[in-house]
Amino acid sequence: MITEKSDNMIYETNERNETFELGKKLAERAVSGDIYCLSGDLGAGKTAFAQGFAKGLGVTEDVTSPTFTILCVYESGRLPLYHFDVYRFEDAFELEDIGGDEYLYGDGVCLIEWSEKIKEYLPVKVKNVIIKKDILKGEDYRIIETDF
Repeated sequence: MITEKSDNMIYETNERNETFELGKKLAERAVSGDIYCLSGDLGAGKTAFAQGFAKGLGVTEDVTSPTFTILCVYESGRLPLYHFDVYRFEDAFELEDIGGDEYLYGDGVCLIEWSEKIKEYLPVKVKNVIIKKDILKGEDYRIIETDF
């Protein structure tokens, strides 16, 4: 189900595969230089969304959350995908330490999990994706809000 609310779009998914498919659908519109910021609690579905997003770009490799590696680069799709997980960052400038500007201002698409931790380091123009659970509506129910 899709609901429009001003400039935001609100999607409801009822199973992991629907969250995956939404990520895939949104990635099909991605262009070089886009930065997608993913927010949501642990277990909210960020990885399922990211896997679908990668598929929508045509990435052929297996996609996992880069929690311990911080960054995974996938170049098999129509655009390079730079998939960050900054959960373990103490401050935003740790992104600079790993050469973040090369990716943020590169030719690919950035997908950043836990982006709220580095908000002050990011460019003003990003695309936000907020994933929320509502256990009262079901274990796999998600509300996904975008500002694009």
